Amino acid sequence: MYEVRIHGRGGQGVVTTAELLSVAAFLEDRQAQAFPTFGSERTGAPVVGFCRIDDHPIRSHEPIAAPDAVLVQDATLIHQPDVLAGLRPDGCLLVNTSRSPTDLGLVAFGRRVLTVPATELAITHLGRPLPGAVLLGAFAALTGQVRVESVVAAVWQRFSGTVAAGNVAAIREAYDRSLEEVGHAVTD
Repeated sequence: MYEVRIHGRGGQGVVTTAELLSVAAFLEDRQAQAFPTFGSERTGAPVVGFCRIDDHPIRSHEPIAAPDAVLVQDATLIHQPDVLAGLRPDGCLLVNTSRSPTDLGLVAFGRRVLTVPATELAITHLGRPLPGAVLLGAFAALTGQVRVESVVAAVWQRFSGTVAAGNVAAIREAYDRSLEEVGHAVTD
């Protein structure tokens, strides 16, 4: 089973990101589940989303404590204690920022780390600062857990018109940029 934890803030689309990832996996004939955890927080408050992907039925329904991957939609959260907690030693970290892993203080982290300017790409292609779907393009390149075409198909199922087209353009750009960077992703 591959487990993903997504950290962001209310209004950034954390829940939608988890759902899109689960649909992308489902489109590849895999089992998937997505769910969030949040309280009565308002827009801007920290939100966590979870996604599990497996080839077998998923019976676990608790929050993910030891993820294979952590996606961070808001880089200001990166040094919060719970964000990196439990990330597996062979796991990967994907952060929405134009800053480098070195600038974020993550060089000594000892995991694969990739940064992607997802918000910038979303604004360029979509006109809105919604980084979630864009990060999934980078996630596909970094992990290979889903194909970028499955992410694109999931977006077209969820959205239509210019919203879908803008997301797809941003996803593809994030995927292409990330493929170039994967060989340079920070490792121990």
